[in-house]
Amino acid sequence: MKNHSFIFSAAALSLCLGLSSCGIYSKYHAKEEVSDDLFGEQYASEDGDTTSVGNVQWEELFTDSYLQGYIRQALEQNTDYLTALEKVKEAEATLLSAKLAYLPSLAFTPSGTASSWNHQKASQTYSLPVTASWEIGLFGSLRNARKQSKALLAQSKDYQQAVHAAVISNVANIYYTLLMLDEQLRLTQESEQAWSETVRSARALMAAGQYNQAGVSQLEASWYSVQSSVADMKESVNQTENALALLLAETPRHYERGTLAQQQFTDNYAVGVPLQILRNRPDVRQAERALEAAFYTTAGARSSLYPSITLSGSAGWSNSSGAGIVNPGKLLASATASLTQPLFQQGKLLGQLKIAKAQQEEARLAFEQTVLAAGSEVNDALTALQTARAKTDLLRQQVEALDRALRSTSLMMEYGSTTYLEVLTARQSLLSAQLTETANRATEIQSLITLYQALGGGRQ
Repeated sequence: MKNHSFIFSAAALSLCLGLSSCGIYSKYHAKEEVSDDLFGEQYASEDGDTTSVGNVQWEELFTDSYLQGYIRQALEQNTDYLTALEKVKEAEATLLSAKLAYLPSLAFTPSGTASSWNHQKASQTYSLPVTASWEIGLFGSLRNARKQSKALLAQSKDYQQAVHAAVISNVANIYYTLLMLDEQLRLTQESEQAWSETVRSARALMAAGQYNQAGVSQLEASWYSVQSSVADMKESVNQTENALALLLAETPRHYERGTLAQQQFTDNYAVGVPLQILRNRPDVRQAERALEAAFYTTAGARSSLYPSITLSGSAGWSNSSGAGIVNPGKLLASATASLTQPLFQQGKLLGQLKIAKAQQEEARLAFEQTVLAAGSEVNDALTALQTARAKTDLLRQQVEALDRALRSTSLMMEYGSTTYLEVLTARQSLLSAQLTETANRATEIQSLITLYQALGGGRQ
């Protein structure tokens, strides 16, 4: 008896090892590291950084009260984000179904029959059975389906996080674009007023015989050009507000907002080590969840080559089992165990396994490409942010220098020591520099937003 017990235990152990080696019970192992120079050598980091932009909550990064209100509204009403939430619910239902597959299925199927032969008295039979069926996932079919559903649920949650970060970033980008356009419109309108004064002075000088018609006409043409720019900027503001309304899922309207000069951001945020991308970026997590799901799909395809075991039974009252049972009937019970081993299905199972393996390899390549793209996006955002910050002081000094040049040139024109061309050039150069300075400030903020999204967009 002991020898038989030992042989049975050894056989069971061999069966488990054999199943594990075949891959149907293999466990997916998450990626733990990436290249240290994923962001580029100039941004490589040696140790972790818990103050990474990717770890900051959006309320801490965007402190403008108007913007915070619009972001909250978008997260409540944006159709893309609401759709992502519904996808999570779908995945949760799929996982619940996969978990419940371990339980037996029960069915109550009452039936009754009345029959008569050759005009004799009709006989009545009935049965009130409860049937049960229970599939035993000995070869990993149920386990792999549950693991796959779990990975798909995590993937849908990562998609939700990706949409969450995208909605926040898009609202913030549009909001700061509006602030930039407001500032550029204000500068252009101020310049238009200054041009008006210059034209008025030139006309007075021409009436006094100190200026000619050609100079006045040239100044007037530039003045009209600035007025045209004001109209274009107003149209841009309207179009940008319409884009914000679309994100907020409402009809277009005017949006209250602050000013570009009021916006403040800390300079202490860092990037973190390359592994931070794998931990924070939802699209990278999505790609890995897809790889994990493909892994268990392949394991499930292997499981289909092995037998399936099903236990079934029924119990109930019946009077239809022959002479031994009469009305009102007696208890009838039965139990069945079945094993189904696929033998020949025209190569379908092997074909499905090969397809699953190929799709798993495709998922692996997609994951690696996603990680590389993530590193490139972070590198681009960092470079843009640092470039914009480096240009800030230079552009401010340029504006100050051009403003001094314009004041000096205007005074000299009034006293007849210079020509209208110098005034025209000075004023146009100043306006251009002011608009560039404003655009650079907006670029700096939007680069920070891009970096925030590229590093994961914060956690919910």
